Amino acid sequence: MADNLPQTGFLRQRQILGDPKAQPPIPAIIPVGKSTWWAGVKSGRFPQPVKLGPRTTAWRVEDIRRLCEGAK
Repeated sequence: MADNLPQTGFLRQRQILGDPKAQPPIPAIIPVGKSTWWAGVKSGRFPQPVKLGPRTTAWRVEDIRRLCEGAK
């Protein structure tokens, strides 16, 4: 799945964890729940987010790509 990611940019949480209710459904890059994701961010298992605005949190594509490559 990391092969389909752009080289640079940002991903929102629903793009990383997936959203089956979206039209069309968004497949998960990292198949974990929201609470597991945030616990992993807090513990350092998952990358730290970047605040793009007061209510906008995203992750660097490069960090997510590195996380996926490390899991192989």
